[in-house]
Amino acid sequence: MTSKIKTGAKVPDFALPTTGGETWRLQDAAGEKLVIYFYPKDMTSGCTRESQDFRDLYAAFRKARARIVGVSRDSVASHEKFKAKETLPFPLLSDEDEKLCKLFDVIQEKSLYGRKYLGIERSTFLLDGTGVLQREWRKVKVPGHAEEVLEAAQSL
Repeated sequence: MTSKIKTGAKVPDFALPTTGGETWRLQDAAGEKLVIYFYPKDMTSGCTRESQDFRDLYAAFRKARARIVGVSRDSVASHEKFKAKETLPFPLLSDEDEKLCKLFDVIQEKSLYGRKYLGIERSTFLLDGTGVLQREWRKVKVPGHAEEVLEAAQSL
C-alpha cells in the first residue's frame, strides 16, 4: 500500500481504527461518494474550523449521497475528545502508522519557527461510489473549502 494514488485510479481497500472503538473500512462507503479530508492535528484552530465547516454542511453532503471521514495521525483517544467537543457527525480515523497518509502522499516537509519536520499537509480527496479517486485538493486553505468540496460532490 505504498504507491501513491492518482486521480482516476481505484483506491485500494483500507481499514483504520476510528472513534467509538470501531474499525472503519473503505468498503463501508461502497455505493456512496466519499470525502476523505486529512488534517494535521486535533484541537488546533485551522483543523477545528475545517471540521466545523464539514460538520455544518453534513446534511447537504448526505443529501448528495456523500460520506465524510477525517484522518490525522492523532490517537483514537484524541479523536474521541475532538469529535465530542465539536459534535462531529462523521468518523475520525486514526492513522498513527501513516499508511493511508502515505498512500495519498500527504506527509510533507513543513517548517515551524525555522525547524523542519514531516507533517500532514491539509488535503481532501473525493471518491465516487465505486472507490475511484475523482478530485483532490492539496495545500488546502480552510475558508470556503468545505463548500467547494460539497459542490464537487453534488456534481459527481
